[in-house]
Amino acid sequence: MIQIHMPDNASRIIYTLQKAGYEAYIVGGCVRDAVLGKEPDDWDITTSAKPEEVKALFRRTVDTGIAHGTVTVLFGKEGYEVTTYRVDGKYSDHRRPSSVTFTASLLEDMKRRDFTINAMAYNETEGIVDHFDGVGDLKRGIIRCVGEPKERFDEDALRILRAVRFAAQLDFTIEGATREAIREQAVFLKDISAERIHVELTKLLVSQHPEKLRTAYELGVTAVVLPEFDRMMETEQNNKHHMYNVGEHTLRVVQEVPANEGLRWAALLHDVAKPVTKTSDERGDHFNGHNKIGEEIARQILVRLKFDNATIARVKRLVLWHDYGMGEVPSLRTFRRALSKMGADLFEDYSYIKRADILAQSEYMREEKLDNLDILKEYYRQIIEEKQCLTRKDLAVTGKDLMDHGMKPGKELGSMLDYLLECVLDNPELNTAKDLLELVNENAM
Repeated sequence: MIQIHMPDNASRIIYTLQKAGYEAYIVGGCVRDAVLGKEPDDWDITTSAKPEEVKALFRRTVDTGIAHGTVTVLFGKEGYEVTTYRVDGKYSDHRRPSSVTFTASLLEDMKRRDFTINAMAYNETEGIVDHFDGVGDLKRGIIRCVGEPKERFDEDALRILRAVRFAAQLDFTIEGATREAIREQAVFLKDISAERIHVELTKLLVSQHPEKLRTAYELGVTAVVLPEFDRMMETEQNNKHHMYNVGEHTLRVVQEVPANEGLRWAALLHDVAKPVTKTSDERGDHFNGHNKIGEEIARQILVRLKFDNATIARVKRLVLWHDYGMGEVPSLRTFRRALSKMGADLFEDYSYIKRADILAQSEYMREEKLDNLDILKEYYRQIIEEKQCLTRKDLAVTGKDLMDHGMKPGKELGSMLDYLLECVLDNPELNTAKDLLELVNENAM
């Protein structure tokens, strides 16, 4: 029998419910992760006890989803969701049931769950309760719906995207009937909120296998939730710098960058404008200005998916700057000016995307491109180490200093600070109060 070591408080909840005459198990994702040898993020509990019966047994509870049978039991700052076995009523909008009915049957509760690997329960008395061979599917590396796939996706269309997300997180394949149901019912995703799609796409992208987004494309999922990616997958790049189409190149870039939300989304969208900027001549395909136009397309996508403003702003900047340094390596002076516009806070992420972009291209000039990137990284190290001035805030004088020196507040003051910054970007050694005030005097003459 498979043994799962659950937290003491989860065991305590199950024991308390059993002692009172109810059934109780840990359920769902925590069982799946424990069987896989992973540490679960949450330990959810299912029980035959009604919500009011659960509340009567524990001193501190919160009605987190009482209408759907969920009560959170608190121990200090720890909370455990305890949900009554239930059967969902009819679904009319591919999102939520019209009603929920409590049941005394664990099997009936398991039947409403999405995938076999999430439809297992466990307690220390009975071990794993696995009516749908979830353990077998974990061993086989398969994502398979509980029961009839079309019914599961008709109930909640987000499960279509969750199937691909789990395949990416676990490096599993999607079982045949489940795949066909996804292909037929992907259009139902239009009924799902942008916030829920955002969450699932991000989990997929930051997984160890973000290239599984290709599966979403093949099954018609991205055509509904991210049609821009479909256009990327259908755009060839016939020039000496590339050996993949835009979409395949992009998937390889996403794989190569660290797994954080902003960076993976920037990698996904860095070439999003190539389909609309493509031109061709005897030398091959060209994508002039795709970074600038891509900045706006990326903004539109992220706004549509309800991203926060800070993430949108950072992704936009990375899309705009990802192509910097593609040609001849700039001088330190030229790079310093570019870094001032880019923002020093962006350079590390820029360097991740730039390196990934190079590695996902053809081998043409690959070593030279990587060497050029190393030069830029050395420039950056020198600038930061020497605390060279990059912004107005880094100047050795402030607007107040200039007013104390005799300048009046207003537009001319701002213009003078910009002038001083330009001087210091060219000659960092001028960034002293004495030298800058001398420049003010000279400019005023």
